[in-house]
Amino acid sequence: MKVAVVGASGAVGQEFLQVLEERNFPLDELVLFGSARSAGKVYKFKGDDLVVKELKHNDDFKDIDIALTSAGGGISKEFADTITKHGAIMIDNSSAFRMDEDVPLVVPEVNAEDCKNAPRKIIANPNCTTIQMVVALKALENISHIKRVHISSYQSASGAGASGMEELLAQIKAFANDDELKVEAFAHQLLMNVIPHIDVFTDNGYTKEEMKMYNETKKIMHSDIEVSATTVRVPVLRAHSEAIWAETEVPVSPEEFRAECDKTNGITVIDKPEENQYPMPFNLAGEDDVFVGRIRKDISNPNGIAFWCVSDQIKKGAALNAVQIAEYMIAEGLVK
Repeated sequence: MKVAVVGASGAVGQEFLQVLEERNFPLDELVLFGSARSAGKVYKFKGDDLVVKELKHNDDFKDIDIALTSAGGGISKEFADTITKHGAIMIDNSSAFRMDEDVPLVVPEVNAEDCKNAPRKIIANPNCTTIQMVVALKALENISHIKRVHISSYQSASGAGASGMEELLAQIKAFANDDELKVEAFAHQLLMNVIPHIDVFTDNGYTKEEMKMYNETKKIMHSDIEVSATTVRVPVLRAHSEAIWAETEVPVSPEEFRAECDKTNGITVIDKPEENQYPMPFNLAGEDDVFVGRIRKDISNPNGIAFWCVSDQIKKGAALNAVQIAEYMIAEGLVK
């Protein structure tokens, strides 16, 4: 098994290396690719030094079985044919192919079997906020069909990649030293602020990030579910949080939902409000699961239930989800 990581120097690329090593992924060789600027950089993997190769339109992917790509949508579109032309499976972390009808959009805990129909040899990794939400929603859907969801996200600086995290840390240091705070990665200063604006605004008043949640949830869950989202950037370094209100066809009790979450792969329940125990990003950065808590009836809707969930955006929201897709494909014999 020969695996490539494209975009190896980025935050998700680095997370790929860590996740592959943590999970002892069954590979014989790992090849790293990046931009001309990243080419030549050296990274450790299982004690070995791996040198980043420049991504080019050539035959470097001829012997690659799986390519984990996280270099941005433009690069993914430009190099998709180069990566897949010799048979490699491209598991792409960008938004480039997510809504293409002939590209499955996969969260393994929800719709792993969609991997079996990938005619272009491309599988898309969903948006990070969508991933953690649908893992939790799948548990609820197992009890009763979900009609609609309202969701407010509280997204960490890591959602903007390494530059976002670096900017927040730099602002903390600058504030402590009474220096000028620089703003480049986000529309406004993030430190001591919340920004109700992630990605660009569309004609309907929602941002592209919010519309991703609307469209991707339907595709992943194969459902007529309606989703209305407000996505917010908060001064947290890593791990996203979401407040979710869901309406089901028949009433679901908090006890039923909690029990279903407890037995669902990929979910950990932290729900003891009387002891001040609930999921928080500070405690859960670097963890694999989606963490669910604050489970309660929606007092405004007899068929409604409300809950809170937290998950690491770089890990489950990106690298881990892609690696889990690869693991499923190997287990099912879907890799050449």
